[in-house]
Amino acid sequence: MDTYQELLKPEIVREISGLSLMSRVIVDGYLQGLNKSRHLGVGMEFSQYRGYEAGDDLRLLDWKMLARSGRYYIKQSEIESQISVKFIMDASASMGHSEHKITKMDFLRIMVASISYLAYDQGDDVGLFALNQHELRAVYPRAVKKDFNRLLHELIAIDNRGKWPESSASFNQIHSHHRKEIVFFITDMHQHTCELQEFAKALKTDRNEVAVLQIIGEQEMEFEYKGTLTFEDMETGEKVKITAKEAKAQYLKDLKKSIKDNEDFFLGNGIDYQLFKMNEPLTKTLKLYLKKRIKLA
Repeated sequence: MDTYQELLKPEIVREISGLSLMSRVIVDGYLQGLNKSRHLGVGMEFSQYRGYEAGDDLRLLDWKMLARSGRYYIKQSEIESQISVKFIMDASASMGHSEHKITKMDFLRIMVASISYLAYDQGDDVGLFALNQHELRAVYPRAVKKDFNRLLHELIAIDNRGKWPESSASFNQIHSHHRKEIVFFITDMHQHTCELQEFAKALKTDRNEVAVLQIIGEQEMEFEYKGTLTFEDMETGEKVKITAKEAKAQYLKDLKKSIKDNEDFFLGNGIDYQLFKMNEPLTKTLKLYLKKRIKLA
């Protein structure tokens, strides 16, 4: 079990001090044993090593390290370019879905806080935008590490309600066509037509890296319910009564198709797509951030 999971309690996640502690625990645990540098990339003065991963350029292998250790290492270097990291969070009512007393939004809070903590340490600008039909909460990108607490404050203050906004009037406040950016769009993909897919598609430019992170609960993924149930759409209030045993096979079939459709759509538009269950290690997101940062630099 990851160390941070011992802290995974509502009373900790929903306090700035607790969220700050969790982000440090997750990031420090992930970076433990590494020779940390302020910036990670390839092509300039040597800074540190990391383990070889499939797809890495073989020319960057350090053969002396291989001879000494018997393991494959890649040389990493310092880079000069500053990157803007933006988190766009789905703050609609469906993100209030709870399992084991932790909501999807709680999970997002930890995820965004952890990546932000690492991004600030890399010297990157960090921005946060949380949307629903009622409001847009925004922290515009800055690289000042003292702003980390301000970002945590906004994360805590997000109120999940309503639906995803029908109007795109506020989207221009989020998007930049001129800077190098890593954009994380984090949502449960609870959409009524294709509004979330189309929003993510509109984010992609030639100068940025966009990743859609779909959050799903363990129960949602496995459908281990029993007896007769009444499900209520958290955004529309619509209710449906079902027998769990009879509904399970069709539900899992539909879910599998939905995930495949999302994956095909996003990858077809040059957008990375990752499915995260709420019980999965959050270190996967840190790895994704660093990979995209290296690629964009």
